[in-house]
Amino acid sequence: MTISSIIGAIIIGTVIGVLGRLVVPGRQRIGILWTIAVGIVAALIGSAIAAGLDVADTDGIDWVEWLIQIGLAAVGVAMLDRTKAPRRTHSRRR
Repeated sequence: MTISSIIGAIIIGTVIGVLGRLVVPGRQRIGILWTIAVGIVAALIGSAIAAGLDVADTDGIDWVEWLIQIGLAAVGVAMLDRTKAPRRTHSRRR
């Protein structure tokens, strides 16, 4: 793995993470570093799924691969947001 491939993964992960975050409605309580991390993981897993479905290398822009990656990022952002959400207790004061 070269420096340029690491930088490329960070850039693509950032784009995928931000797009995935835009898909999830409402405000998310996760930072930009978590968004980038989710985006990188979603991009890697999405590329593997697209390769398995034989839609990774097409002529022009790989729209199906991008949609898979963005969908995975949206799921990842939503799941991470749920784990980061503050717990509310329903105790009553007397």
